[in-house]
Amino acid sequence: MVATTVETMAGRFGMNPRELKRFIKFAVVGVIGAVVDFGSLNIMLALGIATSTASTISFILAICSNFIWNRYWTYPDSRSKSLRRQFVQFLLVNLSGLLIRYPIVHFGEAPMASLVHSVGIMGELGDRLAANLIVAVSVGIVMFWNFFVNRYWTYSDVE
Repeated sequence: MVATTVETMAGRFGMNPRELKRFIKFAVVGVIGAVVDFGSLNIMLALGIATSTASTISFILAICSNFIWNRYWTYPDSRSKSLRRQFVQFLLVNLSGLLIRYPIVHFGEAPMASLVHSVGIMGELGDRLAANLIVAVSVGIVMFWNFFVNRYWTYSDVE
């Protein structure tokens, strides 16, 4: 049922069904990574760690989770490269993603806080909501970078 639906969707948009399945799996892994990312982010924010620092640490934790899931579930047929080499490539791609993410979070937090406060959500709740919203924006942007660069570099040994 799911496989047929994916093949139908892929055909309608002129996509390779196998690549669409990989993208869907990558997105599911991304959701798991987002839970790791946002969960650890909010724990650190509650401990008083600055948003930029907490965001960087939570991002690294998500990278580790995502690598494991992608290596063994999204790309199980990617075994011609060593685990170490793939992890280093995955890490480099994601650290490049961090270079995209960090300025978005750093420079976007204050405007996002102003936006949240303008709708009447004030104080610590407003600040926490703003931090989560700007991290969510950055995650969405970085996801596409991560998928395409990892697919064609880290997992280049997959048909």
